[in-house]
Amino acid sequence: MPQLACASHILVRSESEAKSIKSKLQKGSGFAELAKRHSTCPSKKKGGDLGEFAKGAMVKQFDNAVFAKGSEDKPFLGPIKTKFGYHLIQVLYKT
Repeated sequence: MPQLACASHILVRSESEAKSIKSKLQKGSGFAELAKRHSTCPSKKKGGDLGEFAKGAMVKQFDNAVFAKGSEDKPFLGPIKTKFGYHLIQVLYKT
């Protein structure tokens, strides 16, 4: 079972905003570009890149989504609700 992952995310305050951004992603907009423009997380400066992190390092809902079987095979996940807001997540790899 994977113990490390590398992911990027876009964090927004509302589900409706997350769904609007999701629609743009589905139409081919770039994940990093949308993260820089819309995310409320400081990682937006790096296109939403969170780098590599261990299982259990993120809040439960985020962690569950990233480490779910097959998550790395999807173009992005979400919206995923956490105490911080709504995330769209791009899993780059898991090891």
